[in-house]
Amino acid sequence: MDQLKRAAELLAEYPVVDGHNDLPWALREQVGYDLDARDIATDQSAHLHTDIPRLRAGGVGAQFWSVYVQSDMAGDEAVSATLEQIDVVTELLDRYPADLRRALTADDMETARTEGRIASLMGAEGGHSINNSLGTLRALHALGVRYMTLTHNDNIAWADSATDEPGVGGLSPFGHEVVREMNRTGMLVDLSHVAATTMRDALDTSTAPVIFSHSSARAICDHPRNIPDDVLGRLPANGGIAMATFVPKFVLPAAVAWTLAADENMSAHGLHHLDTTAQAMKIHAAFEAANPRPMATVATIADHLDHMREVAGIDHIGIGGDYDGTAFLPEGLQDVAGYPNLIAELLGRSWSTADLAKLTWQNAVRVLRDAEDVARELSTHRAPSHATIEQLDDRAG
Repeated sequence: MDQLKRAAELLAEYPVVDGHNDLPWALREQVGYDLDARDIATDQSAHLHTDIPRLRAGGVGAQFWSVYVQSDMAGDEAVSATLEQIDVVTELLDRYPADLRRALTADDMETARTEGRIASLMGAEGGHSINNSLGTLRALHALGVRYMTLTHNDNIAWADSATDEPGVGGLSPFGHEVVREMNRTGMLVDLSHVAATTMRDALDTSTAPVIFSHSSARAICDHPRNIPDDVLGRLPANGGIAMATFVPKFVLPAAVAWTLAADENMSAHGLHHLDTTAQAMKIHAAFEAANPRPMATVATIADHLDHMREVAGIDHIGIGGDYDGTAFLPEGLQDVAGYPNLIAELLGRSWSTADLAKLTWQNAVRVLRDAEDVARELSTHRAPSHATIEQLDDRAG
């Protein structure tokens, strides 16, 4: 049987749980949340990596929508922007009920799969979104956020980022308390974007499974956004999951230097390197025409997954594409319709149906369910924490 046909059949039964999609931010940046201008029930390939027809074609059964806000936002501005991101996800769910189903639990994910709808969860990207407030963390959970990435590209007061200079050396005492409170509420601790020191500190503290919503293997591509082998090797004991991302500069060594130059070109034009507006994409296209970029492929991602399976084990890997959060993507994975190409590649590498079912669906659902179990147990003897960063990190009020 043709590998693509086999992939489609597998995804019909065990669809992809994708760990990270930045559609909400793209909607904010491109059209100010005007969903009539970006009706994702129709083909949006001229503007976005994501729309409902392509999610269906890609065999996506559950999506963690990132409610990301830029890490140069701070304080109440960051909290307000995060709430606006949550609001647009809610609007999407209300607008497309036949295709998208709000999911808060693992059971909700399974119900959506049974109904043939796409389970829609939310993940906050960066601890700046809570403005050093455990009460705000709990409020985000109450609004449906089911993971928080501890940092984005910049350090925060209580955690070090992978792409910033060392600050507190991993997690500060308040950072450890954030992890404990996330465990108590059932919010998954996401370690994408964080420094390796932060990864290790979080694993030392967390009693629930952690996730990497969109990170690949550092042994294959030596980029600080990727996961070192010693950390991958700790996932079985923790129960967590590492979800491989598709961003070329994180997966293909030759793309690292090229992307740095492309980002500098964006800065020279006064634009953020994550900007996906029409103006920004024209500048990207012009740069690429003059400087052909090294191309990652489906095989590049499969190489990462092969390694991650070898080190962490088949029960601890998944997929987090980072669609609509990056300007460039591998050949064969240019949009959310591309997942069958990846599954076909893995079938060609003798991955079994049972292994692929874990990769696409079962591992992610199990991790959320396990986090729910931990939260249920912790709630019997741990009250909500009202600790402050000033108290725990010995700072002047």
